[in-house]
Amino acid sequence: MTTVHPAPSPASGTAMSGLGEQRRLRLTSLGTGTTVRLGLRGDLDHDSAGLLLEAVTGELAARPGLRALRLGCAGLGFVDSMGLSILLMVRRRTDEADVALYLEERTPALDRLLALTGTLEYLTAPPAGAGGFPAAAGVAARHDSA
Repeated sequence: MTTVHPAPSPASGTAMSGLGEQRRLRLTSLGTGTTVRLGLRGDLDHDSAGLLLEAVTGELAARPGLRALRLGCAGLGFVDSMGLSILLMVRRRTDEADVALYLEERTPALDRLLALTGTLEYLTAPPAGAGGFPAAAGVAARHDSA
């Protein structure tokens, strides 16, 4: 089943409102048994970060047998400090639920942000105590625009 979760519009209007609509975070969800894939499209920022956390929390609560959460990052635009904070919170929540987190199709900009902030290894490493999870399946997947 696929669901689309659009982020609420920012309260303040701007001269670039058309561009703002294009950059708003949208999530698509596809669940198959023990795996859920959330596709991210748009900016992960102060205005939209809560949407991702809400979607992840909902999936974790609704699927007690969940083993893997895959975030498709190919369509991810700008990520600010709140977006990074939510990614870290998602990692903590998935670890607590013993669910593997995979940041798939990472953009070079996302990899750069994670490397500069020292969070790349933490966000892409297998979960603590992940004896049954494949160590590298999808973890290193990222988009190379060579």
